Amino acid sequence: MTNNNEHSKFARALLRWHSTGGRHNLPWQKNQTAYRVWLSEIMLQQTQVKTAIPYFNKFVAKYPTISDLANADIDEILKLWEGLGYYSRARNLHKTALIVSSNFAGRFPKTIHGLMALPGIGRSTAGAILSLAFQIPTAILDGNVKRVLTRYHAIRGWPGDAKTEKKLWAFAEEYTPSLYIRNYTQAIMDLGATLCTRSNPCCSKCPLNSDCVAYNDAIVSKFPEKKEKKIKQQDLYLCVITNQENEVVLVQRAAKGIWGGLWCFPERTDGTGVNTLLESLGIGKAKKIEQLTPFNHKLSHINFKIFPILVSVTNQKKVSSSFIWQSLTEDWCVGVPKSVTKIIDILVGCKPKLLQ
Repeated sequence: MTNNNEHSKFARALLRWHSTGGRHNLPWQKNQTAYRVWLSEIMLQQTQVKTAIPYFNKFVAKYPTISDLANADIDEILKLWEGLGYYSRARNLHKTALIVSSNFAGRFPKTIHGLMALPGIGRSTAGAILSLAFQIPTAILDGNVKRVLTRYHAIRGWPGDAKTEKKLWAFAEEYTPSLYIRNYTQAIMDLGATLCTRSNPCCSKCPLNSDCVAYNDAIVSKFPEKKEKKIKQQDLYLCVITNQENEVVLVQRAAKGIWGGLWCFPERTDGTGVNTLLESLGIGKAKKIEQLTPFNHKLSHINFKIFPILVSVTNQKKVSSSFIWQSLTEDWCVGVPKSVTKIIDILVGCKPKLLQ
């Protein structure tokens, strides 16, 4: 490891750089309350800043306080989250808001363990809340910080591996200063986001390059090492049930799993007849069945091949607790995955009912 003087040198170099080279106008940097920091940190998990900004602005406008979020309906939250992906984050936001509002009078705990006990908050997110909102010296280790430290020390192994991550946490804790913690935390995140980027890093402008092992050995591109990615292939059979009133049937998916809690077209297993599915929903029999062209829909860990079937039923408007009817011509108040909106856009448009 390194000595205290080197730790100070690392932090001082970052702080000097951040005063002029860091990011200072991100929306969550204004009025850095625990609520705003927490909301931004959850949104930034697996999501780029430019993508998260409009969602953050919409959320704080609609739910300015954690009690507002706690009192919101989960379907309303999922609708607002629509398109951001990883929907378990939105469900955990609501769960945490309920807990903090009811058990802690709307105030986040000020300890690492207290924060990590809340749904969706891991060690790094807890550290970000403590350092940015409460200015309590606490290390963080998000993806940007992992990349900086991995290159700085030329650490072998995939950063998500337990053994490698343990080494990174040790460095993160040793480099975290006791003073200027808010600026330091933002600085090390900003360095990874703006200079020490995944591809085409700008090493010549990096304030740490004089001691960066990967840079001085000209092996920056080798770090961080990648995990062997295994993409699952899965077929998905969706039944697009329509009536003469230009409405479609949506069912809510289970809270856990793909698109958890979102509303989707009824799914049938391969081999299950359409009429059997209709009967299980209590809708009746199909008037017309039309096979639409299958299409691919990619998520980070699953490649779906979606097989949609357009099913026309008689103009009955059966009300059920297991599904809802949604008009194709009106705004929807429930959250749906992109695969559904892709099909709806084609059904609503004046195009042949074939997916490209």
